[in-house]
Amino acid sequence: MVVLRLDSLALSRSRFALSPFAETLAAVVQLARPHSEPWAAAWWERHRPAFLARLAADGYARGLVELVAATKYLPDHLTLPPGGGMGTTLESELAAVARVPDEVAEAGLRASQAHAWAGRRLDRLTGRGHGARAAALFRELWDAHLAADWPARRAALQRDVTHRAGLLAAHGWPRALHLMNRTSGWVGTDAIRFSDRPGPDRQVGPDGMLFVPVTAQRSSWLCEAPGGPFAMVYPARGTGEGGSGGGRARDGRALARLLGGGRAQILRNLETPATTSELALLLAQSVGTVGGHLAILRDSGLVGRTRVGRRVLYHRTELGDRLAAGPGVG
Repeated sequence: MVVLRLDSLALSRSRFALSPFAETLAAVVQLARPHSEPWAAAWWERHRPAFLARLAADGYARGLVELVAATKYLPDHLTLPPGGGMGTTLESELAAVARVPDEVAEAGLRASQAHAWAGRRLDRLTGRGHGARAAALFRELWDAHLAADWPARRAALQRDVTHRAGLLAAHGWPRALHLMNRTSGWVGTDAIRFSDRPGPDRQVGPDGMLFVPVTAQRSSWLCEAPGGPFAMVYPARGTGEGGSGGGRARDGRALARLLGGGRAQILRNLETPATTSELALLLAQSVGTVGGHLAILRDSGLVGRTRVGRRVLYHRTELGDRLAAGPGVG
């Protein structure tokens, strides 16, 4: 069991961050696998043919992607903590990856291969300049498969952070970190269980640690680098709830007939609390349109609002939850 131990100072200085690189890495793993997560099926089907064609044309790219999709230990040069907080840029992260020395990257690749299944080999990952080659590959994959979707993905990630920040302010870190991934949990008063697999405990330094959401619902890993904070990458809430089941689709159509399409869409997306501007970006609507729908939903008792710092978060009421869940639920 891997445990992250934090003293009171480390805990007080821990914070959230975004990582476009982590989002890209999680998306690459999704595209490399033969089946999509249900919520991302349309994106996966749209991008996978070009993604596979890109790998077929480049042995190094194919070798690296196949390794990260088949291992329980991601290579060290691909798991660096983001350095810019909520404003971290892809460019800054790619520059950090490119600077990783070959000996560090090669050691990480060997460790990753040792934890991979199906006998993954490193035959294609030869030569030098692993950091620079990985940075160039991920830049290309970002441009081809993530850049256009990033505003909506970022909005979903910001909603998760806003939700957890509200829990943190009201209840403390144990509640904010609850169910962050399938195996994490709070241990006692000063430690986080990250994984149930064997591994050494980590002592988090006085600068605290970072919590980094990604939209992929099966993605979770630990980032560390000399002189930097630990970072836990975890699945954001509310990005995979759409599904494709026939029952949910029928319930969605019934809800739209009852409330109108725009208000029904907002109510469904408020499973995770959000601000007006976050909803507007996520749904590609104007702030004014979303604000009007929210006013009607509030007047109907389906939505409430709470101020968290400078933000006003809208959330479903108990009645809104029951209505969004559909017949026979709750």
